[in-house]
Amino acid sequence: MASASLPHIPEDFERAMAIVAHPDDIEYGTASAVARWTAAGKQVVYVLASRGEAGIDVLPPEQTGPLREREQRDAGKVVGVDVVEFLDYRDGVIEYGQPLRRDLTRLIRKYRPQVIVTQNTDLARRGGFLNQADHRAVGLASLDAARDAGNRWIFTELLAEGFEPWAGVKHIFIPGVQDSDHYCDTSDTMDAGVEALMAHAEYIKHLSDPPDVDSFLRKPAAERGAQFGCTYAVTFKVYRV
Repeated sequence: MASASLPHIPEDFERAMAIVAHPDDIEYGTASAVARWTAAGKQVVYVLASRGEAGIDVLPPEQTGPLREREQRDAGKVVGVDVVEFLDYRDGVIEYGQPLRRDLTRLIRKYRPQVIVTQNTDLARRGGFLNQADHRAVGLASLDAARDAGNRWIFTELLAEGFEPWAGVKHIFIPGVQDSDHYCDTSDTMDAGVEALMAHAEYIKHLSDPPDVDSFLRKPAAERGAQFGCTYAVTFKVYRV
């Protein structure tokens, strides 16, 4: 649980990569931190394992996938992210394994981030709610790919593709966990974070219980901000690589 004694997240990096399973996963709080980083001149790349094509019950996947891809690209632009990569794993049944690790390793070597932001690998997310299988698989594969990227003798086929090892990932940030140990002040970028989630308008409209996006994001961010002496904040678990 977050404590007022938590340190601010380390921000001595130039390039970051956010790796998630579905469109909109980044926008549930993390996008406001991304907006802070891009405003400071840092490059952030988004990587999505799927296009979220199984996410709208009333629309078939062949319609939902392109729609959600467009919304994710629009959401990225709101917070200063121009590069969004999709890996085309099947939404809902993403599996942890070597293919996913290899694909993530390829992109880590391509973009050479010093920080990776990824998803909770626990069975539960903050509040005790069950975490999705896709989230757990992508989070775990991201943790491993951060190390795989620096070892030339893992996935040697990537060398033939021209992707030299990159051992420069120093930290991994994971939001939405119950044992957060760092916070990020998003007071100046909360508006952008809200606008980014609003970019997923069609997806949100088809949820069984669509939230009021503004209050949905601001209320918990304000509660965390009050703990750390700022207006808004998001919290992360930070791992050293």
